[in-house]
Amino acid sequence: MKPIPDHLVEGLKIVFIGFNPSIRSSETGHHFANPNNRFWKILFESGLTPRLYNTEEDQTLVKLGYGLTNIVERPTKEALEISKEEYEEGRIQLVEKLETYKPKIACYVGKGVYQELSKKKTIPWGLQETSVVEGVQDFVAPSSSGLVRMRLNEIVDIYKQLHQIT
Repeated sequence: MKPIPDHLVEGLKIVFIGFNPSIRSSETGHHFANPNNRFWKILFESGLTPRLYNTEEDQTLVKLGYGLTNIVERPTKEALEISKEEYEEGRIQLVEKLETYKPKIACYVGKGVYQELSKKKTIPWGLQETSVVEGVQDFVAPSSSGLVRMRLNEIVDIYKQLHQIT
């Protein structure tokens, strides 16, 4: 399994940060490619995108001011397969990416992603009071994985908050 490319440029409005690529994403070379992942639907239903994009269009999000990356590059079946060492290495690399590209907002697609980065235990949904990287606002949103037990409309409502601050 091979990592998938980041889609990052300077001055983005939002960088969406996942745990790591799925096996399907590794096979296709595109972010959020698992058919059970609701990322693309959530972006559309929250108003972040003007239409429903598909995973093969992931690189075109930069035209909307959005980027894509992960805290860990190695594809796995589940985030539980990621080691502490991989998270630590990914944490360092992610901070470097955020310092380099300076997006307005870093949106963590899953509380666990932000917990690994910030080392905080209790994290509310939405905009965080403090940021890990100075000058980049941190926003925590639910994971878009089909395994998440929150209802889609509840997830979309949180992403609507993100849309309102961009």
